[in-house]
Amino acid sequence: MGKGSPIPPMLRRKIVEQHQKGDSQRKIAKNLKLTSSTVHNIIQRFRESGTISVRNGQGRKTILDARDLPALRRHCITYRNATVMEITTWAQEYFQKTLSVNTIHRAIRRCRLKLYRSKKKPYLNMIQKRRRFLWDKAHLKWTAAKWKTVLWSDESKFEVLFGKLGRHVIRTKEDKDNPSCYQRSVQKPASLMFGGFEGLEKRNINGADKRL
Repeated sequence: MGKGSPIPPMLRRKIVEQHQKGDSQRKIAKNLKLTSSTVHNIIQRFRESGTISVRNGQGRKTILDARDLPALRRHCITYRNATVMEITTWAQEYFQKTLSVNTIHRAIRRCRLKLYRSKKKPYLNMIQKRRRFLWDKAHLKWTAAKWKTVLWSDESKFEVLFGKLGRHVIRTKEDKDNPSCYQRSVQKPASLMFGGFEGLEKRNINGADKRL
C-alpha cells in the first residue's frame, strides 16, 4: 500500500476480529504488519460508529480526477500507438498539471485501457488484391496431385515506413481485432517452383514468379 492509501476493508475486518478476540493493539499491529496508530484509529472508529468503512475524504486525492479521464481516454484512443511518455507530455500541457509517467500509466488503467503488443497484419493495396484474385481464379481447378508438385520459396517480412508503426497499442481487451490496432507489414512476393528432384536424377524445374 502506498503512503496515504486507505486500509482495505478485508484488512480492517481482520483488525476488528482480532480486537474482539481480546488481542492487544500492539499484537494486532505486529501480526498484520501495520503501525500501532493505524490499528488504534480503526478500532476507535469501530467503537464510535460500529462500522469499519472509510470516512469520506480519506486517502490521497488523485491528480487527475473523474472529469479529466474522458479527455485522456479520447486522446489515447485517437493516438493508440503513442508511447506513455508522449501521452504524459501531452497531458502536462493539456491539463496544466505536473504529471509523471507512472501517474499517466495508472490513469490509463482507470480509463479501462491497457498497453498491448500490436497484432501484425499484412498490408495489401488494391493492385495486390486484384493480382491475388486473378491468381486464385487461374488456379481454382488445380487438383491435389498438381499442388503436390509445387515448391514454395521461403518468405520474409519487413516493416514499411507508413501506416501504424507502433509495436504497442493502447486499447481495451475487446478491441484486439479492431483494424486501427493492427501493425501493418508487407510481405515479399511469393515464388512458385513447378517440378522437383526425384532420387539422384535431376528433373526440369519450371519457375513461376508471381507477385501476389
